[in-house]
Amino acid sequence: MKARFLWRAWRARVRDQAPELAAIRRNLGPDDVACDIGANKGSYLYWMSRWAGRVVAFEPQPGLADYLSDACRRVGMANVTVERAGVSDSSGTRDLYVPSENSPEASLIQHADDRAISISVVALDDYFPPDQRIALLKIDVEGGELDVLKGAERILRQHRPVLLIECEQRHLQQGTIADCLNYLADLGYAGHFLDRGRAVPVALFEPAVHQAPVGDRFWTAPTYCNNFVFTPA
Repeated sequence: MKARFLWRAWRARVRDQAPELAAIRRNLGPDDVACDIGANKGSYLYWMSRWAGRVVAFEPQPGLADYLSDACRRVGMANVTVERAGVSDSSGTRDLYVPSENSPEASLIQHADDRAISISVVALDDYFPPDQRIALLKIDVEGGELDVLKGAERILRQHRPVLLIECEQRHLQQGTIADCLNYLADLGYAGHFLDRGRAVPVALFEPAVHQAPVGDRFWTAPTYCNNFVFTPA
């Protein structure tokens, strides 16, 4: 288990998420607190734990949360807190829709015939005290990005964390990616999307081009862009 966890993390660093992890590395220091929201199997979490002073990982799927807790013990990631919870615009209980066990596409948004499980959810503004500075939020929540941001508006206004957000039109049942981009622009954030390793201003992002729904698995195309980095302007 330990070897596979570390192999997955190294593959992310040198290949699968290299530009994203480089952006995280530039914006974290040893005294910083960061959040991995939608931690899944921990590819980002491993590196965030090495670069930050403390990391809180939110993972609502019970099997994955247990896996991450075990991995943290085995690898010695003592500065990581794993919370078995989702993140949204308010705290409470919600249904999480899961296509299959430990799926990376589990979402608070219902799709097709996905199985529903009841989970705890938190708003980050409720979870963290007002005096706790947060340096970076990594957000991968399959369509719930805007709700996560709304539940962290105090943090965004007060502490101005850097944001790495996966955002895809295919996961949204209502609204568009522009809703998320405009929300952050109104809060004084400047954004870029990652296009094959290049950081391109969000003003040039066109869903019809950069997330063109062409082919059965269009989101795996090398030209498909779904990760955004936002910094306080």
